[in-house]
Amino acid sequence: MNLPAALHVIPSPAILFRLGIAAVAILLTVWSQWGGQPAGSRLADEWLRDRIVRVQAHNAPDNRILVVDLDESTLAVHPWPWSRERLAELSERLIAAGARGVAFDIVLLKAGDPAGDARLAMLAQHGPLVLAQLFDYTSGNLPNRHGQLIGGRPATGREVPASGYLANHAGLARAAYAGNIAVIPDEDGVLRRLPMNTVFDGRKYPTLTLALLDCCSGGAPATAASMRVPFTRSLQAWKGPSALDVMKDGFPPELVAGRLVLVGSTSLSLGDHVASPLGALTPGLHVHASMLSALLDERAGIAPRPWPGEWIALLFGTAVALVMAYTFPRLSAAANVMLLGGATLLWLPVAYTLVPHDQNFSTSGPLLANLFLLAVGVPFHWQLTQQKSRQLLGTLRQYVASAVVDELLRSDLKDPLAPRQLEVTTLIADMEGYTTQVESLPVEDAARLTTDFLDCLTRPVLDRHGTLDKYTGDGLVAFWGAPLPNAHHADLALDAARDILREVAAFSARRVKAGHPPLRVRIGIESGVAMAGDYGTAFRSIYTAVGDSVNTASRLEQAARDFPYDVIIGEGTVARAQRHRFQLLGERLLRGKEKPIKLYSFGENA
Repeated sequence: MNLPAALHVIPSPAILFRLGIAAVAILLTVWSQWGGQPAGSRLADEWLRDRIVRVQAHNAPDNRILVVDLDESTLAVHPWPWSRERLAELSERLIAAGARGVAFDIVLLKAGDPAGDARLAMLAQHGPLVLAQLFDYTSGNLPNRHGQLIGGRPATGREVPASGYLANHAGLARAAYAGNIAVIPDEDGVLRRLPMNTVFDGRKYPTLTLALLDCCSGGAPATAASMRVPFTRSLQAWKGPSALDVMKDGFPPELVAGRLVLVGSTSLSLGDHVASPLGALTPGLHVHASMLSALLDERAGIAPRPWPGEWIALLFGTAVALVMAYTFPRLSAAANVMLLGGATLLWLPVAYTLVPHDQNFSTSGPLLANLFLLAVGVPFHWQLTQQKSRQLLGTLRQYVASAVVDELLRSDLKDPLAPRQLEVTTLIADMEGYTTQVESLPVEDAARLTTDFLDCLTRPVLDRHGTLDKYTGDGLVAFWGAPLPNAHHADLALDAARDILREVAAFSARRVKAGHPPLRVRIGIESGVAMAGDYGTAFRSIYTAVGDSVNTASRLEQAARDFPYDVIIGEGTVARAQRHRFQLLGERLLRGKEKPIKLYSFGENA
């Protein structure tokens, strides 16, 4: 019956499982990029991104933006709350110095001195002054709804919903522009994104930076409902003049001219602070400055060009999974762990490069896949290797003495069963007249005779640290000197032959006593160079020795039928033996030989 060609190549379960592990690792990378991660995985991803952002943040100032700080030194001279006259004066000084626009990171919830409020209202209605308002995103039963909201346009359905607000007092309600300064931290309390457009009662309200751009810098760009804050600059980069400096006479106007100005406070007693990738106490003022800088970069065309971070992460994760599927069965567990560690370390600079260019890809996706390969792939293939080793050792112990196997395991040979050229001594033993012995016996008795006779042959071979090559029906082939080299291989084989003679003699005596004919064993022994190793095909293999000395041992065993001696020994063994004495039997031309060789047996007093 001829099977289709495809059925002849059926992957083994181990190969299928290995490919399955690689497929799951690739799917983990896909899931991390597009599948919506659970909170734990997402926060781990953000943690890694935060570390990269913090390392990449630089101190170079943005000359398009000026941060005016109501810092500790200012508040020491002019304690908070300030009069509206002082706030108005600060705004007028900045505008007079040439500021393109001024935005307050301060909500004026209650009315102040009338004259100051009037000046602020006039600046906000007719000048480049943007006020602040704050939305509440909580879902409490009693949301904040204080003050009077400014602006608002029809919602489009792509805004972040709010439940309440804190706005400026009614005296400032005619301001032309106002921006939201509220933030929404992630589940771990770290602020990474700003709500760019908020919806309340069907109207949308921009964040402070969008309102400032709309007012004073050519219009606000279209954005998503929320955006990740790039945080490309460190907190030190936003250190500008204090409000006290601006209020002093002689303040240089060139520090202000042409810039967008954010007025707020970094003081712990007054300003709002949030945890961000830059630190646990990041002033909200600096958060808005970072977003404003990013929007200006984007509009100027100098923002990092977007790279397909998701696809690069998927390509990287797929490459690692496929490489590991190839190396798992070919390298040790330690080497595979090191390879995965190297792939992980390689991904970190790749992620470091991608972070500024792609704000949304999962930095930890390939790391999650690597962790899966480490937790599942490495142990699985280690277990397979152990299972194969146990099977190999179990098979090896059937042919080699346990002491030899133990020594083999302690050796530093990389592949001890690989074919190698070694000096070996081969012993071939057989029962003389086997057919005559069993032809009159029942099958069970014939099988028992064969088994007991082979025991007489096998036990001495293994006791003398020999390697059992194979059984030949009523005999065996064994050799010494492989898989581990042994300088005494000839003497050990001769010792085993002596032991076999004693074992067979004792067994034969028992059979004669039971009324059976006596047994005789014929043994041929020869030493020489042979190729010893694991030979065979993908279907079956055997550890054996191949060479001229092996063939000669077989011819010597056959020649024993013509001599009254049970053991016939070749010239090679005699030359290598150190502990035995021999007697010369003469010369004979053996089948397959071109010239006669000398034959020996044990000496009389050996």
